[in-house]
Amino acid sequence: MSAHSPAPATPVDNQLDRKAQAWSALFSEPMSELVQRYTASVDFDRRLWRADIEGSLAHAGMLHTQGLLSTEDHAAIERGMAQIRTEIESGSFEWKLALEDVHLNIEARLTQLVGDAGKRLHTGRSRNDQVATDVRLWLRAEIDELLPLLSALQLALVEVAERNVEVILPGFTHLQVAQPVSFGHHLLAYVEMFARDAERLTDVRKRVNRLPLGAAALAGTSYPLDRELVARTLGMEGVCQNSLDAVSDRDFAIEFSAAASLLMIHVSRFSEELILWMSQNYGFIDLADRFCTGSSIMPQKKNPDVPELARGKSGRVIGHLMGLLMLMKGQPLAYNKDNQEDKEPLFDTVDTLRDTLRIFAELAAGITVKPEAMERAALRGYATATDLADYLVKKGLPFRDAHEVVAHAVKDAIALGVDLSQLTLAQLRGYHAAIDEDVYAVLSLRGSLEARNTLGGTAPAQVRGQIARHRARLAI
Repeated sequence: MSAHSPAPATPVDNQLDRKAQAWSALFSEPMSELVQRYTASVDFDRRLWRADIEGSLAHAGMLHTQGLLSTEDHAAIERGMAQIRTEIESGSFEWKLALEDVHLNIEARLTQLVGDAGKRLHTGRSRNDQVATDVRLWLRAEIDELLPLLSALQLALVEVAERNVEVILPGFTHLQVAQPVSFGHHLLAYVEMFARDAERLTDVRKRVNRLPLGAAALAGTSYPLDRELVARTLGMEGVCQNSLDAVSDRDFAIEFSAAASLLMIHVSRFSEELILWMSQNYGFIDLADRFCTGSSIMPQKKNPDVPELARGKSGRVIGHLMGLLMLMKGQPLAYNKDNQEDKEPLFDTVDTLRDTLRIFAELAAGITVKPEAMERAALRGYATATDLADYLVKKGLPFRDAHEVVAHAVKDAIALGVDLSQLTLAQLRGYHAAIDEDVYAVLSLRGSLEARNTLGGTAPAQVRGQIARHRARLAI
């Protein structure tokens, strides 16, 4: 048997397992196997083990400081937890369904290793405040891993934008060609969205990072705990001030899920555009083969499966948010077993977000742009019509009159099958005498782009300024 292999079960071990269920002496019959499986959470909440050990060690340190735990027992708990950590990391830890959850599994093993010292660890706490603390510690760590992934996606988009500042894309409203924009400018719109997502996650982290431990079951405890000390030890920004709220609050999980849902909506919108742009009807971009699949029957197909799946997964994350909202809406104070159902949607949301951000940073970096196709599409849609109206306004016409003049010009150009820039000067002057030779600079796609040189506009000078701003913001 290796040093980290679990010892064979003995009658003493089984007794410890039973005693870990603190309510067992009250009941005249054991829990049925069916109920055990229905109520147990260890199959999914075991991922909280690091947070559980971290929180328990901080609690033990505080008990020792407060004179509630002897130096010997404190040392034994630290030694036992170190072994448990090693066992879990090596895969030799035996997770037991009968012990219901991650907390009782670790506590039972600790008691098995260090005896009564392990039983004293639970002084002044309940599983209610323990699990709330564990989830908060776990989610804090996950947010800290998600934020760099979100930065990497933004940076990938900034780099593609920088290479395509001068590329002209038809900007759309109602999926109709509206005005020409820089493709780099278009991509930076998503950078702005993801930047707001990062702000939201950073803000959510502040409310995640508050300590429930010490609230005990619901009413606090008669032991002289120093909750602020535990908060400082765990690097938390504050202590939950009301014991009832501390054990029953899941706002932090809902708020995170709401931020995650918005993030996935932004991913989904980007995915939708990638899918459209890659289709033969647009032909604006291509995605690297490693992000696509073929067809089992049609050999010519190259399907954008990653964006399509991300578009679908956005619904999954939003569904988890709805589930958490419904979970909490009818609960009276304080803790209820319903709250066990908070973990699986939260875990899956984090997993989905992490995988999506990782793959989209790489996918975005590998976008192949087709400038000629974009420009042809912009020319088909009379994208410079507003520029002609603005030209006439600068010549003295009220905008509404200029709008009407240009509408007639576009109608005639459609009938002739030409772009506005292909109309002769004589034809253009037929719509208004103020039109002169300089109108052709206005009617060009490039001229339209350059003209929008205001803060936030699509002029290349403005786009480069925004790229510089984002690079400075994302610099690590």
